[in-house]
Amino acid sequence: MSRFSHALLFALCVRGLAQESTAGGKADFPRLQGETDKVFAKWDSTLSPGCALSVVKDGRILYKRGYGMADLDHDIPITTETVFHVASISKQFTAASILLLAREHQLSLDDAVRKYIPELPDFGVTIRIHQLMHHTSGLRDQWALLGLAGWRYSLDLITDDDVLDVISRQKNLNFKPGDEYLYCNTGYTLLAQIVKRVSGQTLREFTTKRIFDPLGMKSTHFRDDHAEIVKHIAYGYEAGEGRNVFRLSVTNFDTVGATSLLTTVEDLALWVGNFDDPKVGGAAFVAQQLERGKLNSGKRIDYASGLEHGTYRGLATVGHSGADAGYRADLLRFPAERFAVACLCNQAETNPSALTRKVADIFLADRFKEPAPSQTATPTAAVSVSEDRLAQYAGLYWNESDQGTLPFQQGAGKLFLGNSEKNRVALVALAQNQFRFPDSMLTFTFEQAGGSAWRVVRTVQGQQKRDVYGRVEPLQLTADQLAGYAGAYVSAEIDPVYRITVDSGDLVLKRLKAKPAKLRPIVPDYFDGPNGNVHFLRDGSGKVTGFLLNMGRIRDFRFTKSPAM
Repeated sequence: MSRFSHALLFALCVRGLAQESTAGGKADFPRLQGETDKVFAKWDSTLSPGCALSVVKDGRILYKRGYGMADLDHDIPITTETVFHVASISKQFTAASILLLAREHQLSLDDAVRKYIPELPDFGVTIRIHQLMHHTSGLRDQWALLGLAGWRYSLDLITDDDVLDVISRQKNLNFKPGDEYLYCNTGYTLLAQIVKRVSGQTLREFTTKRIFDPLGMKSTHFRDDHAEIVKHIAYGYEAGEGRNVFRLSVTNFDTVGATSLLTTVEDLALWVGNFDDPKVGGAAFVAQQLERGKLNSGKRIDYASGLEHGTYRGLATVGHSGADAGYRADLLRFPAERFAVACLCNQAETNPSALTRKVADIFLADRFKEPAPSQTATPTAAVSVSEDRLAQYAGLYWNESDQGTLPFQQGAGKLFLGNSEKNRVALVALAQNQFRFPDSMLTFTFEQAGGSAWRVVRTVQGQQKRDVYGRVEPLQLTADQLAGYAGAYVSAEIDPVYRITVDSGDLVLKRLKAKPAKLRPIVPDYFDGPNGNVHFLRDGSGKVTGFLLNMGRIRDFRFTKSPAM
């Protein structure tokens, strides 16, 4: 479609909405269109993957357009009818299915999950359906578990049965159900199974009949067969070596609930409209969708039923993002403004969450109460930090409570986050001691109190939580000390043997279907690696007997040293 045709379409879409114009109160639609296209100019090419966009006001599409290519093999461009895998945006539809069943009294959100999923181990505490919906169940995340078990994400075919099998072997939870919030895909796979066992329909069948068909979402369904032919689908890609060089990166699993929804930006506009003018479920159903989860302490969290509450520039938002293989997606609503942006991309390096907010900056310019992040988080003039000061910040930082690390490197007048030149990201200097991860709300502030060692405080704009990491000096271990960790380790919860060896003065972890990984010493008996943090355990005589693995969404995963291997 030509640029003239886009302009004409845009004008036709917004005709009659001049009084509702959100940019300075003027019907300046060509300017809004031009500014929006500039946001996506990087992907407006026949040589790269890209994104599809829809901008929605009062249930009507103000502007829609595709940028870039859906299929580089066959030179097929992205349009607003292109079908994308949208990853975790799927979750709100899975949760909606559960809520529909609950409103029909076919189940209760307070029901124990084991009532419907007896394969789930008895952990000695009750996990309830609503805790799956709000990520407060304490269950370990399925993708991390499968990775530990040797499954290669998006390469090996992963089915619902595979997920249920690895879950059924778990011995412990991350925490007592309801005590904390920790994002967990496992819960939503189990919710899909509950829908199937209660309704007698697969999640695909149920959502198509009860949600997608009534709303006219004709290009939307849960893909539960990886070999299915889907018309107008976009392939996922990741950047290769060199300019305009890309590699295929697609999903390869037959598991639904946490992911696997296929849809378009036009269909998502219909779904957004249901929040403002409900056709499916009614007003009470929509209100329940937006109800925040609650912890055992009584504290309300920001996560609702597959939806996340937040704020942007002083306005309330509700939305969710998604990321699988080479697919990236974001669906962002501003409820009070009855405004939404859907952005679906097929390149792993894109950040649609940043893109939806940039589009909102354009269309809601006169509604925001706070400056745009580009005016606050990124200085007008670049902040220059001296090499000497950067050298003070460079090093390894450690958070003992969550056993996480932050490695910073210095080079060419910049501070990088990452372990190596190949795997690091240049940070944006906001001040002499503050840096931001590019295209995000994540900031790092370096502090030093009374001559003590440096520490870094990690924060997210708009959130009160502060994660403090203390500077640790590189731990030097002798050959004998390293040899004490070497051996074969097994877990009752997965099959593969983990072998730890000493190679060329480094401790190296070797396991099924994975490249050997170096373990870097942090503090005594704690090592950091690409699969998470390893905490070695010792008996009363000081002999290493096993280790606990922690990797974000998995806590204290136990391995025992095997003397017979």
